[in-house]
Amino acid sequence: MDSRQTSLDEYLVYLRDKGFKFEEDVIGFIYFGKQYTAASDQSIKAAIEITLKTQKSFDGSFYISLLETFKRKNIETRKQAYTYVREIGLLPA
Repeated sequence: MDSRQTSLDEYLVYLRDKGFKFEEDVIGFIYFGKQYTAASDQSIKAAIEITLKTQKSFDGSFYISLLETFKRKNIETRKQAYTYVREIGLLPA
C-alpha cells in the first residue's frame, strides 16, 4: 500500500489489517493530534509509523511531540518526516 495516496481512515484500516489493534481511545487520540496540530495526513501517517517503530507501541505523548515538531519545522510529507528523524538520530540512516 502506498500510504501517500490513502486517507488517514484507510491507513488505520490498513494497519489494523496488518495486525495493529488500536483501541478506540488511541484512534481518538490520533484524530485529536490531527486536529490539534492541523497536520497533513502524510505527516500524521509518518508520525504514527515513526512512533510505532521507535516506541514499539503507540505512545500518545511521543506522537503529539512528533506532530508538533513536524508542524514547527514545516514538515508535511512522509519523505521530509523520515529525513528529519534520521538526521536527529531517532531512526538509523
